[in-house]
Amino acid sequence: MSPPSAQLRASSYTLADAEILQREPLYQGFFRAEKITLRHRLFAGGWSRTITREVLYRGPAVGVLLYDPPRDQVALVEQFRVGALHEPAGPWCLEIVAGMVEPGEDLESVARRELQEEAGVTEAELEYIGNYLSSPGGTDEKVHMYCGITDLHGVQGIHGLAQENEDIQVHCLPAEAVFAELYTGRCNNPAALISLQWLQLHRDRLRKQHTQWP
Repeated sequence: MSPPSAQLRASSYTLADAEILQREPLYQGFFRAEKITLRHRLFAGGWSRTITREVLYRGPAVGVLLYDPPRDQVALVEQFRVGALHEPAGPWCLEIVAGMVEPGEDLESVARRELQEEAGVTEAELEYIGNYLSSPGGTDEKVHMYCGITDLHGVQGIHGLAQENEDIQVHCLPAEAVFAELYTGRCNNPAALISLQWLQLHRDRLRKQHTQWP
């Protein structure tokens, strides 16, 4: 067994170590899917056998966790999600504000657009949390996450774009109550879990930086 690595390093392989043999379009709609035939170099040396994989191209997305440090509250949005139809808690999920990045848009512009559309928030200080690949075994989606520092007083109601069939309800909740329910199934999506765990680590700092609103 190899000894554990002393530190995280960049992979010794790059895109040049994967050979794309064929691309076959499967679907083109709001998202795009294709079948890829390829082979890649092996850790033990040589090349893999020819393999096929289906890839769903979703592109980049942005998510924003709304947090009010003086009130120690977070705002989450609730909406219907077809992929959660068979979840024990039902298909209405608690999430952070999020949206897809359109061509030519920068990440912060998307964050501010979605905050207004999904939560009615027009002013927020954005702090970048990080990014992750949603499910790299089958999709290229990369989600960039922010914490949106804002005054949550009066943030409530139902939001979303009618032309996109959005029906989104905002919930402002005590941070401690949300942390206590993190793993019960209501926030069982990566963007919510990762950003809320980040907030647990940075909450004290944010509260010291923002002691009160004007």
